[in-house]
Amino acid sequence: MSDTQEPSLDEQIAAYQREFRDLDPQVEKVVSALGRLNRRMNVAYGRQVAELGISSAEWEVLKHLVLSGAPYRLGPGELAKRLGLTPAAMTHRIDRMAAEGLVTRDRDENNRVRVIVELTDEGRTKWLEAMRMATAFEEDLLQDLSTDERGALGDMLIRLLRRVEHAQPDAGGRLKDLD
Repeated sequence: MSDTQEPSLDEQIAAYQREFRDLDPQVEKVVSALGRLNRRMNVAYGRQVAELGISSAEWEVLKHLVLSGAPYRLGPGELAKRLGLTPAAMTHRIDRMAAEGLVTRDRDENNRVRVIVELTDEGRTKWLEAMRMATAFEEDLLQDLSTDERGALGDMLIRLLRRVEHAQPDAGGRLKDLD
């Protein structure tokens, strides 16, 4: 293994066991594989959205606007909360996205003090294209698993996710202790 190459999972686990004898190699293999898979998937998704001329951070805003349902509108405060951002960081991101034509920012007609961020046709087009690219990547990623294996893996991952969400209910957004 060169200095720049990441050790294999087996090499990593062997090194950990040498230094920490109480390590359960099965647990470490699952957790390390999930971590590496997550990192590599994030890199792949980042490359895909970059091809579309948007950042991963902008993709997250588009995603949350789409998840809000038609007419794809949210207040900046709600977006910041969903993304785990400070209001200032959210304002900066919205400014950039509005300049790129991905979202609009207008006053709420019913409450002129309130601002509404809305997905534009261009923003929705970028979101749809990113979804097409992600779907192809994800299908390729899971091609070696049968339908039953995909279902079982999904169920197991949801169980793990629920355990983490129960133990760390505030971990969905940015944690103050990590700022």
